[in-house]
Amino acid sequence: MRVLELDERKEKILKAIIQTYLETGEPVGSRTISKYSDLKLSSATIRNEMSDLEELGYIIQPHTSAGRIPSDKGYRFYVDQIIKEKDSQVEHMQELMIQRVDRVELLLKQLAKVLANNTNYATLISGPSYNQTKLKFIQLSKVEEHKLLVVVVVEGNIIRNSFVTIDEELSDEELLNLNILLNSSLNGLTIEEINLGVIAKMKEQAGSHRRVVDLVLNEVSEVIRSQDEDLQIYTSGATNIFKYPELSDTEKASQLIGTLEHKELLRGLIDGQQQNKTDDPDNEIQVYIGDETPVQSMKDCSIVTANYALGDGMRGTIGIVGPKRMDYEKVVSTLRSLVAQLNETFKNER
Repeated sequence: MRVLELDERKEKILKAIIQTYLETGEPVGSRTISKYSDLKLSSATIRNEMSDLEELGYIIQPHTSAGRIPSDKGYRFYVDQIIKEKDSQVEHMQELMIQRVDRVELLLKQLAKVLANNTNYATLISGPSYNQTKLKFIQLSKVEEHKLLVVVVVEGNIIRNSFVTIDEELSDEELLNLNILLNSSLNGLTIEEINLGVIAKMKEQAGSHRRVVDLVLNEVSEVIRSQDEDLQIYTSGATNIFKYPELSDTEKASQLIGTLEHKELLRGLIDGQQQNKTDDPDNEIQVYIGDETPVQSMKDCSIVTANYALGDGMRGTIGIVGPKRMDYEKVVSTLRSLVAQLNETFKNER
């Protein structure tokens, strides 16, 4: 008696059958598989393999036609393979991001010091934020009967995991279909682009599982908005303030240094510059003089800011704080050169 096993060729044919069936909803024949798969096998060979897959219980023949559809065992294999592949991808992206984030943080801290030394002013650089971040991937996995793990990957390969509790029990096939619906509907969209029309269409397609879609969308929204809460701001050269008599007054200097040490006080400045998104490099530089500054405690200073980009939707702000009599020409030139170098460096890495 011949002993059957699921070898690599059978796996590829099974995946092709399941993927084709998911797309068409129609039983799949050997001719279809030979035409659309990259196996380069004859229809006769594929028919033989399909017979073996049927004997192994991965596919079934719903009626007398030559077409086959996945069995529950086939769906289970497919879902397990997807989860294994995606888990591996997520782990790989996490490793890459840990390396990249550490490197970016070190770079930005060093840049703040270099700028402070070169200009003799105080400097601040915000870590990359993810405004207008696009979704890259969503994965739902069952961890308990009524609990799902939601993995969200956004631009920059930032990964966030969270759990949602659902009222219903989902089968593997239902979970697979929800994953397909979420990714086909949301990939490449920002939170702002996930409008009522998109949501209504998804809920209609989700049918009785519309409540699950609601819960997942809430988690996705939280993940993207939480990026701003994690904003890092690196400062350097605060003591340079004492070099300028008009700022070295004890009260003024103390207030300025205190502001540079509290990122929440700098949020208005960062947010204002982040909203200044333009393709015109001349308009990427903002100069705030005295009362023009959005930070009240810096009204005796001038602040020059610019945006930088690290690719994958990541943007940050560089700011230089000094007296109103600062060397504007040198500061603007330095910022423009630095931003161009950063943008070019990370553009070439993508």
